Amino acid sequence: MKETLKDAIHRQRLMQADLLSAPLADLAGKCADVWGKREQLDIVLSDGFHSVPHCLFLYTLDTNGIQISDNVSSTGLLPEHYGRDRSRRPYMRETVPSWGFLLSDAYLSLRANRPSLTALQVVRRGDNMLGFLGADFDLRDLPVTADRYEESSDWRQIKGDPAIRGTVFQQCRIDSLMDRNMDPAIAILEELLTERGMFQGVIHFSSSRVTIWLMEDPFRYRILDHEALSDPDVCMLYTRRPYPEDALIPQGQIGPILNGMRLLRVADETLYLRSASINIFNGMISLTFSCDGTHYMSWREFLDKDMSFWVGNAA
Repeated sequence: MKETLKDAIHRQRLMQADLLSAPLADLAGKCADVWGKREQLDIVLSDGFHSVPHCLFLYTLDTNGIQISDNVSSTGLLPEHYGRDRSRRPYMRETVPSWGFLLSDAYLSLRANRPSLTALQVVRRGDNMLGFLGADFDLRDLPVTADRYEESSDWRQIKGDPAIRGTVFQQCRIDSLMDRNMDPAIAILEELLTERGMFQGVIHFSSSRVTIWLMEDPFRYRILDHEALSDPDVCMLYTRRPYPEDALIPQGQIGPILNGMRLLRVADETLYLRSASINIFNGMISLTFSCDGTHYMSWREFLDKDMSFWVGNAA
């Protein structure tokens, strides 16, 4: 079972916490020895700054969230932050765990309005809590230590614009230019997907256009309008290449998938397919209907459902 997005974020946060907790705990012990002495705290923080990887700013706070040192950065001291009240910042509103270290949720920084994190380490002298050692991080500077997140292939349904959903039964499908020339359009798309290096496409049935991505130039999309979709000569513009072995959608299933989308387009005059997408590498299909609801699913799930699943008796 693939991990969820939240699970992947949690795993990444744990790895970041493991990277930062030990150096901050060590530095907090040194701060405790000179607590309440601004100049000596600045010296300790400056000497220990490079022991905290990827840090942007270091500072100390009393138990009320008032800053009792300058900000320490890679370029030196920033004294204007002394006395700053940080008690209302997002990281100060989180509960520090009993072991004394917190890696905050991401928030937008006041200085640059960029995604940031703050680590808080409780500073103690014996059993007495003195305050906090704070370390700010720009999310851009932190390494991604976890494996790349893989999108789930589980079926998902996402509701669209409430204004469209509320008037869906007052509308009726009108043939688009693509609808009137569906045979060549589907044949051209099948040729591009199976023989010409197209790996992803978004088919806009209602507006008679398709946005395509090609393996030979994956960072740029191309738009085929209704004229291109009715002219098989367009296939000559794209180099023929073998169907990729690592594609999750088998080559022989491209035709049935496109035909299934075609049937959903005309299966009902009120609840009809407005647009659809296909990606052969992650094996995912999306369907957006006239009610503006979108379904994301694997190609297998799509082919397993007959028309009655989608439109009931209208099939």
